[in-house]
Amino acid sequence: MKESIYGYTLQSLESWFTERGHKSFRAQQVWDWLYKKRVDTFDDMTNIKQDVREELKESFTMQTLEVHSKQVSRDGTMKFLFRLQDGNLIETVLMRFDYGSSVCVTTQVGCNIGCSFCASGLLTKDRDLSSGEVVEQIMHVQKAMDEEAKEERVSHIVVMGIGEPFDNYDNLMAFLRVVNSDKGLAIGARHITVSTSGIVKRIYDFADENIQVNLAVSLHAPNNELRTRIMKINKAQPIEKLMDAVDYYLEKTNRRITFEYILLDGVNDGKEQALELAELIGDKKKLSYVNLIPYNPVDEHIAYKQSQKDNILTFFDTLMKQGIQCGVRHEQGSDIDAACGQLRSKQMQKEREAKKAREKTNA
Repeated sequence: MKESIYGYTLQSLESWFTERGHKSFRAQQVWDWLYKKRVDTFDDMTNIKQDVREELKESFTMQTLEVHSKQVSRDGTMKFLFRLQDGNLIETVLMRFDYGSSVCVTTQVGCNIGCSFCASGLLTKDRDLSSGEVVEQIMHVQKAMDEEAKEERVSHIVVMGIGEPFDNYDNLMAFLRVVNSDKGLAIGARHITVSTSGIVKRIYDFADENIQVNLAVSLHAPNNELRTRIMKINKAQPIEKLMDAVDYYLEKTNRRITFEYILLDGVNDGKEQALELAELIGDKKKLSYVNLIPYNPVDEHIAYKQSQKDNILTFFDTLMKQGIQCGVRHEQGSDIDAACGQLRSKQMQKEREAKKAREKTNA
C-alpha cells in the first residue's frame, strides 16, 4: 500500500522533492492544494507539472480512508465510520460547540488498555494508525463541512478516539506537527488536546516536547484499588507513579492539566470519592481541571450505568467546595451511537454474523 501524503510534514515533503532533483518550493505548492484548496486528487494540482504529479501518484495516496457510514445527530454531531485500506474500521466524531467545531480522532485500530467501561477496548489493538491516517480523518471531516457550504472549519482537535495516543507516540507527534503548522491547517496548539490513560513514560516525554498542546489524563478513580478495577493499566502504572509524572509535567510546562473522570453509578460517583479525588489533586489544584463525564452506556458493559443527576451535582459541588476547578461535560450525539467505539463494534458484529451466515449456506 502507498503512503499517505498527509503523513508528511512540510519539511519532510521538501526533502522528498529535493532528493528527486526538484525545487523545495514544490512542497509548499502541494500543501496549499492539500490543506487550503483541499483537492481530492493529484491531477487537480494544476500549477504542478504533469511529470511531477505522476511521481506523486506513484509514491503517495490521498485516500487511505473510505467513508463506510455516517451518523448525524439532531444537535449537529457527526459520527464517521471509516474503512481503512486493509479493511479495518475506525471512528471519528465532529462535535459542534459555541466556540467552534471540534473533531475527535482515532489513533489505533482497537485498544489494549482494556478499560472495563469502554466500547473501544472490546476489541484488542490490531495496529497503530500512521500519522497520515490520523490527519486524513481531519480532512474528511473538513471536506464534509465544506459540502454543507457553511464556511465552517475544524477549529479544535481532541485525540480521544479509539486507542491510546501515547501507545502510538511517534505517529501522534507527526500528526500534531502537520495539523498545527501555520502553513497547513493552522489549528492552534492550545486548541488541541491529547488524552492518555496514563502511560507514565510518555507523559515525561510529552512534557519535554516544548509544545503548547493540552494534556488530559483519564483518571476515573481516586485510589489504586478502584482504578485497577476500572482500568487494568493501573496495575502496572499505579496512581503514585502517574501523579509523579503529572507533577513533572506541571513543573516543566506550567500548563494546566485536565483530569477526565467518567461518573459510573454506584461505582466512583460518591461524595467520599469526590473528597478523595480533591485530596489526590491537592497542591496541584491551581493548574488542574476535572472534567466530569456522564457515562454513555454500552450494551456489552451492562454492569455500568450512567450516574444519577443528583450524584453528579453532589460530586461537582463537593469538588468546587474543595477548591477544585471542574465542570460537567455536555452530552453530544445522544441520539446516535455516542460511546467511543460503539459504532465500530456494532458494524464488526454485523460483519461477523454475515460471515457465519455465508459459511452456513456454503456448508
